[in-house]
Amino acid sequence: MIPDILDLQLSLREQRQPYVLATVTEILGSSSAKPAAKALLDQNGKVLAGWVGGGCAQSMVARAGLDCLETGEPCVIDIDLNDEVFGAGMPCGGAMRVYVEPVLPKPRLWLMGHGRIVESLCEFGYRLGFDVIVDDPQAAGSRFPAAAKLITDDVRYQQLQPGPGDFVVIATHHKGDYDALSQALHSEACYVALISSRKRAKLVLDRLAAEGFSEAKLGTVRAPAGLDLAAKLPEEIALSIISEMVAVRRGGSGLPLSGPSAAA
Repeated sequence: MIPDILDLQLSLREQRQPYVLATVTEILGSSSAKPAAKALLDQNGKVLAGWVGGGCAQSMVARAGLDCLETGEPCVIDIDLNDEVFGAGMPCGGAMRVYVEPVLPKPRLWLMGHGRIVESLCEFGYRLGFDVIVDDPQAAGSRFPAAAKLITDDVRYQQLQPGPGDFVVIATHHKGDYDALSQALHSEACYVALISSRKRAKLVLDRLAAEGFSEAKLGTVRAPAGLDLAAKLPEEIALSIISEMVAVRRGGSGLPLSGPSAAA
């Protein structure tokens, strides 16, 4: 049975697997593929379903798809089907334009703890496109309506299993700082933050250093968490942390867009 593209897309999303959707948008002259023809490619460039042309045309789409997965940005490619040297190597007498769109799983935001800062982070994270997971024995579902998942049976935070590209914020009111931070540092999370005083953070980091974590690894922990917004209110503290997360995710500097620093 020929696989259905939509079913495959849903399955890949469920598995949090990246993929590429290629769509023929324009045909000039003769081509085996027709406008609106689609193909679904996996993260290795293999066609899982659909058709946008055979031979070298498919290879060109696959190469573009891999580039798009790397940058996270879609592109449009023009394929000359009549140029055997610079085109697709298929003298069909035509040309085609293909829209190549990468589809990446949403980054996950793991929130360890409860309270107003965590509630605000959950809301901000949801609105900014994160899949939010709240892990804390005292987290009430009614306080986290935007969470994709709520974990309340994990006293030692062993269910904290972030993957590459995930974000972790620990706000356990000192009760679970060590357990949660130790678990996070064993992962490939791209962002690990601890909401804590400098004194408390140093105590936790010193303990982890004594247990074998390298200075380089401990240096990745953002403690205190967030950008310097002179935040006072819980919502303001959450805003400073989510702003730092956006800067990490998008490659921003966190500096003002105006003034001498921006000009430099």
